[in-house]
Amino acid sequence: MKLLNRSLIYLSAVFFIIIGVWSVIFYFNLKDEIRDSIDDGIDNNRLLILIKVHSDSTLLTQNEFGGNNFKIHPVSKEKALAYRDVFKDTMMYRLNENDLEPVRLLNSAFEHNDQYYRITVISSLVEEDDLIEDSFWSVVSLFIILVVSIIIVNNFVLRKIWNPFYDILNQLKTYRLDKNEKSIEINSNIKEFIQLQEAANTLINRSKEAFLSQKEFTENASHELQTPIAIIIGKLELLLESKDLKDEDANTIANVINIADRLKRLNNSLLLLAKIENKQFLEEETISLNETAKNLLSNYDELLAFKQIEYELDETKDLKVKMNPALADILLSNLIKNAIFHNKKDGNIRLTFTSEEFIVCNTGNPFSLNPDTIFNRFEKDQTKKDSTGLGLSISIAICNSYNLKINYGFAENQHCFKINFNNILAQV
Repeated sequence: MKLLNRSLIYLSAVFFIIIGVWSVIFYFNLKDEIRDSIDDGIDNNRLLILIKVHSDSTLLTQNEFGGNNFKIHPVSKEKALAYRDVFKDTMMYRLNENDLEPVRLLNSAFEHNDQYYRITVISSLVEEDDLIEDSFWSVVSLFIILVVSIIIVNNFVLRKIWNPFYDILNQLKTYRLDKNEKSIEINSNIKEFIQLQEAANTLINRSKEAFLSQKEFTENASHELQTPIAIIIGKLELLLESKDLKDEDANTIANVINIADRLKRLNNSLLLLAKIENKQFLEEETISLNETAKNLLSNYDELLAFKQIEYELDETKDLKVKMNPALADILLSNLIKNAIFHNKKDGNIRLTFTSEEFIVCNTGNPFSLNPDTIFNRFEKDQTKKDSTGLGLSISIAICNSYNLKINYGFAENQHCFKINFNNILAQV
């Protein structure tokens, strides 16, 4: 979820709570104000009626409301003196409404010409359910107006304010350490964004220094280590061709040559891992994994024939991906070579290509390998002394560099490795 949308949700939730509490307080305050206003009006009407009684004594006979808003009943002096002005709410049937209607009334007493009377004055109330409904829709309208206002401000004002942040983010996404690109620059005078730009450039400079240092190291190591190893192997091979060499010494030299050759392959694998993890393979192009696998299989024709291994291609789709050609070749080569190297005589290999996945299955040891450690460096079958134990480590390093998922499974005496290329499928 985007930051702007999350802030919109939080603001809406806060406004909802604040407006909800405010509306309850507002309702009761409004209700009290209406009661006070009506009470003042009723009391004023009572005083006007008492003044009018002095000039029109017929009002004293108004003992029913009828069309008026008051009624008067004679009472004893004791009751009249015991009366206190009392305001209260009640329901009364009104002819004009043809229904019960809430009213506010005042019961009071007065004296006229030595006679005591009880007077009841009424005034219609705003119906409480109507008040609640009107208040509710007013609050809902206010909430909607506020949320719409926030959305407008969020999309047209805040988005513009946050443009420098998104500009920095987009530049970081496309920045490549192997290219001599300029530092990140934004057009903003906001202090926090300027600090973010400076921090991003500082981090980029440090990463670029580390990248160049590792690149230089791997290049130097590749040259400086490979050369002496090659010289050692060459010298030993020349020594092996000596006529005066004893058989025992020849066997020793041959073993040393094998060890040196293994050291050479181990060095190549470690340097390759360093380059992959250092992201030095950045050039990409559209590749058909089907064709890549077929070319690799043709390189192992003699080994397949020697171990009497049969292979099968199941090409549901032409699996085309966008990645570095060298890494694609290494990835498939490691998995295919692993399927051949760890297979049994008269075994089989099956390569499956779907619209998104590449699966290689092979016969071999009749037991499952540990899926938690199989991709670890130097994890290998101890009976295979010529193995460096880095083939699958290189494979998963390549997959990680492209955010690909590689899985191992064992079923029906078949060891299977499956890679999902959904992240880097080429657009056909």
